[in-house]
Amino acid sequence: MTTAGGDPGPGAPPGPEGRGGGVRTALAGLTTRGRSFLAAGLAAVVCAYVLGQGDLLRVGLLLAVLPLVCAAVLYRTRYRVAGSRQLSPARVPAGSEARVHLRIDNVSRLPTGLLMLQDQVPYVLGPRPRFVLDRVESGGRREVSYRVRSDLRGRYPLGPLQLRLTDPFGMCELTRSFSSYDTLTVIPRVQPLPAVRLSGDTKGYGEGRQRSLALAGEDDVIPRGYRYGDDLRRVHWRSTARYGELMVRREEQPRRSRCTVLLDTRGGAFVGGGPDSAFEWAVAAAASALAHMLERGFSVRLLTDTGGCVPGEGSDGFAGSSQESADAAGLMMDTLAVIDHSDGAHLSRAYEVLRGGTEGLLVAFLGDLDEEQADMVARMRRRSGAAVAFVLDTGMWSTGDGRPSAACEERLRLLREAGWTALAVPPGAGLPELWRQADRERAAAGPGGPAGTSGGWA
Repeated sequence: MTTAGGDPGPGAPPGPEGRGGGVRTALAGLTTRGRSFLAAGLAAVVCAYVLGQGDLLRVGLLLAVLPLVCAAVLYRTRYRVAGSRQLSPARVPAGSEARVHLRIDNVSRLPTGLLMLQDQVPYVLGPRPRFVLDRVESGGRREVSYRVRSDLRGRYPLGPLQLRLTDPFGMCELTRSFSSYDTLTVIPRVQPLPAVRLSGDTKGYGEGRQRSLALAGEDDVIPRGYRYGDDLRRVHWRSTARYGELMVRREEQPRRSRCTVLLDTRGGAFVGGGPDSAFEWAVAAAASALAHMLERGFSVRLLTDTGGCVPGEGSDGFAGSSQESADAAGLMMDTLAVIDHSDGAHLSRAYEVLRGGTEGLLVAFLGDLDEEQADMVARMRRRSGAAVAFVLDTGMWSTGDGRPSAACEERLRLLREAGWTALAVPPGAGLPELWRQADRERAAAGPGGPAGTSGGWA
């Protein structure tokens, strides 16, 4: 929740800048009704002076003075109003609604007049909400809410909140804006994926690299120094005597299987724009794959063609063991919410990152590939376990016929010979069905996969 703070109300008196600016501000706040009354009053005063009509002069003075008095009283009114905004939720998938709660507190000793509340909202989220508050007593509060929705991912600012005060006659209105704002993050749509098994483990945990021995005193035990809170039953006395300090046996540490989701963001690899474009499909698919692998217990990272890794913590850019999966997922989803086309034309930077890493599952969402880039993607397979590629061919998405071009078929053949499970993605295809199709194709290729290597994905 963001608090807009105790902001001087529209009726706060002028400050050190002088009263001339305050008078201009008050007169500028005259409504159409107030300007009409002022013009009619001045006209009546002139006519009364020309015609010598005393009664008309009094009427003219009343008409002219009334809006000026309303403006002066409204501007001189002392009150303070605090505003706050709360998003529920602050991160929402594209196409889903979020609710914005607004709260106004009158922290002054005087009740307010008629207030109109307006929040600044980007047009992509819907029309700007406006609310009319009749009267807020001293120490009182008013709460209102509205909904926002966007089919386009991104980060959208909400605010600042505007408060408009009017007098009972509707002659004058003054507007003040709070200084704070919130940000609504619209992340890509995440589709639930089936739990398939190609080969290897179906869960994200494998056997530990270091096993603790059942009996103390074994020659090949690997002890470590005692830490506060360790169980004294794990003390290894022979090592303690050897090193002169308290040593304990190591516990078995389960190894989390790793998964890298590679997203191709090259501007020249995709055609079209909008929610139904190939690039948006790839972004949403990458988000679905990341969420699915995290749920399966994998240690996951997002890699782009620029070489950037998210979350970028721990070994090789994967989330460290101290970072919760929910935090890592939120960070990657926030990245995908604002990701855009890159200026690069090659996948060399991503290849360098994979070449220096360790083996694990590799899931790639690729745009159009030329012969050079296809050869580079094929070589990425050497640094991973199982590898699955979803290729969005420009020809398929531009024509909409759902049939890959001859060049795309050649690229897919090259990837399959290198050990990839490679699929062409037609326009409008659903990722869950392609996920199952990749499972069937790899199962048909044999237990070792096309290249005779083992590895699994879930």
